[in-house]
Amino acid sequence: MVEDGGEEEAEGESGEMPTAAAPLQRCNGFLPGKEAAGGGRAAPAGGGEQAAPEAEEMLPAGGVRPEARLETRLSRRRLAVLAVFSCYSLVNAFQWIQYSILSNVFAGFYGVSFTQIDWLSMVYMVAYVPLILPATWLLDARGLRLTALLGAGLNAVGAWLKCGSLAPQRYPLTLAAQAVCAVAQVFILGLPSRIASVWFGPTEVSTACAVAVLGNQLGTAIGFLLPPVLVPNTPNDIDLMAHNISIMFYGTAIVSTLLFFLAGVVFEEKPKYPPSHSQAVLQNKPPEDYSYKQSIINLFKNIPFILLLISYGIMTGAFYSVSTLLNQMIVTHYEGEEVNAGRIGLTLVVAGMVGSIICGLWLDYTKTYKQTTLIVYILSFIGLLVFTFTLDLGYLIVVFVTGGVLGFFMTGYLPLGFEFAVEITYPESEGTSSGLLNASAQIFGIIFTLVQGKLTTDYSPRAGNIFLCAWIFVGIILTALIKSDLRRHNVNSGIMNLDVKAVPVDSPVEPESTTLKIQSAL
Repeated sequence: MVEDGGEEEAEGESGEMPTAAAPLQRCNGFLPGKEAAGGGRAAPAGGGEQAAPEAEEMLPAGGVRPEARLETRLSRRRLAVLAVFSCYSLVNAFQWIQYSILSNVFAGFYGVSFTQIDWLSMVYMVAYVPLILPATWLLDARGLRLTALLGAGLNAVGAWLKCGSLAPQRYPLTLAAQAVCAVAQVFILGLPSRIASVWFGPTEVSTACAVAVLGNQLGTAIGFLLPPVLVPNTPNDIDLMAHNISIMFYGTAIVSTLLFFLAGVVFEEKPKYPPSHSQAVLQNKPPEDYSYKQSIINLFKNIPFILLLISYGIMTGAFYSVSTLLNQMIVTHYEGEEVNAGRIGLTLVVAGMVGSIICGLWLDYTKTYKQTTLIVYILSFIGLLVFTFTLDLGYLIVVFVTGGVLGFFMTGYLPLGFEFAVEITYPESEGTSSGLLNASAQIFGIIFTLVQGKLTTDYSPRAGNIFLCAWIFVGIILTALIKSDLRRHNVNSGIMNLDVKAVPVDSPVEPESTTLKIQSAL
């Protein structure tokens, strides 16, 4: 474990943040709303010694002790936290897709319909919606460490329960075990942006979020690749099939348990020093000033966030639907190609992982959140159209290529949505905004999977994919309407932004003032 004394100070990230000039009035759960006396200009970005006026204004009521000086440093532990989280998120995603990619195998093993096997995937989406608000409350009220341990622990419990379902008549038990893993997912999916913001500096926060999301994507990729290899279709030998399934289930349970213990060793609530000025402002706020209810209200009053909430749900829900039904789509046109269906899924997700990292690096370099999000959305639409109309050509190599292109943009979009949401909703909790985005994705995922599955079964895979294309086109329009207001970036860089206001300030603002006012509702 890295001691605080061993933390390295990153170049350009160390600074001091002086106290507010006078007691300030709090306008919402996070930030004060009263202008500091004398309204000065914002300090230049990267100024280590100079005080940031906007940071002064956002300090909590009563300020801090005069001798208290807030430094910003990067902790070595941040890399270990990110790695462990990515690994247990990987295992959770693997457990989500391991049934769907072998839908025909598990349908034969348990003696159930394809729809019942689809529910082993959709239970992840169903569980998320009612539990997301309690989970985000827990994250905000009890903190990052407890939430991380719950996610890793429940993941291991669900994996061990599956080991007891290795018999054809035990479908209800495997469904219950998958439901436990689905609850674990609620404590996992909302953490990437929180971990990135709390542990990483402003020049690496988007990349860190992309890496955290990448862990989940990598789990999906392994879930496409490994199960068809471990569990070949042996309908005439159920005992052999049960043995092969047991190898997959027990292996997953052992890895999940090890990762739970690693999470207990590595995870801490936050680093000793905040990694950025925006985090320094938030961490200096007294806990009693936070209101979870007010935070939710502020988010739902934020029109750009509502537009992003819907458009993110459409794109990610479409990805969930395609992932769940990929085996059925491929086997419809290429009978007996279960292994290649898994490889196509792997290609789709690995390409998306590359897209995620590239998009994260691009955002850290350019901060062009809306432009990048819109371009990736449009290219995802084009990719799905090409995939749809080339799926039945009879050439698997074409499906591999089009699936890779689709995955590069569609799954590459996921961290973009998280980071864009954090920017336009700052200073609201990253866990709450990410949780609501994921809830939207689960709702759309359930609807899309049911409708696309019905269209695929009754008509053809093309009909189901055209249905998704129509919805993604709607998402493009909604994304184009989002107002790009990069609040967190403005605080970190000292750029003024006078348009972000929730309530009138008590003191008048001089026309020449460039004081940054960050308040939550629009």
